[in-house]
Amino acid sequence: MIFLAVIVFIALYFVKAGYGIMRNGHWGPQIPNKWGWLLMEAPVFIVMGILWWKSERRFEPVCLIFFSLFQIHYLNRSFIYPFLLKGKSPMPLSIILMGVVFNVLNAVMQGGWIFYFSPSNMYSLRWLYTPQFIFGTFIFFMGMYINMRSDYIIRHLRKPGDTKHYLPRGGMFRYVSSANYFGEIVEWIGFAILTWSLAGTVFAIWTFANLVPRANAIYHRYEDMFGEEFVKEKRKRVIPFIY
Repeated sequence: MIFLAVIVFIALYFVKAGYGIMRNGHWGPQIPNKWGWLLMEAPVFIVMGILWWKSERRFEPVCLIFFSLFQIHYLNRSFIYPFLLKGKSPMPLSIILMGVVFNVLNAVMQGGWIFYFSPSNMYSLRWLYTPQFIFGTFIFFMGMYINMRSDYIIRHLRKPGDTKHYLPRGGMFRYVSSANYFGEIVEWIGFAILTWSLAGTVFAIWTFANLVPRANAIYHRYEDMFGEEFVKEKRKRVIPFIY
């Protein structure tokens, strides 16, 4: 999975995933974005739930906390976020299918580690007092807040019936053009830290590999669309003050 993440990271600098602001007609049949997001994200929520329910560790406090944090994100991403979207741009079925494949694999990785393969004595109650859990949980919620706040800003750029594109401003958009992606990257880095697991690290790497090239593509799209208005703000792409 790490090797594939490197390949995907490189490839996405040359191939622009055709959805959202980067949508085009080259990715095959399309469906409304609300249902596209639901179909793409719901499988990870469902598979993780099955892995939790089938596990003998399902009510161990630390494992239950890990599970809850993971599911909170995907509850929002699967069943709330899609129906808050105001844009009506369609999503290609090919993109949805690729997302489903990764999401199911990721649920198996995270749920498999937490509930089945981690050492039985690793996540005792003492884990809640470790630096990695405390620091990682803080980072996780900070990233979640940035991500959700940025999504809120993007949703409210347009008035009803307006189809124009606008530069998002406020929050972390003062520093990067893809603040929502920055928040999601931070969120899953936090999850990797608080679980202190290779599975969590792989997910953080994949999040970075998927979102950083897309942030670069969006940055250049903003340059084309808004010209000097965008360039003079000197925002970075996705990592404040760095890239």
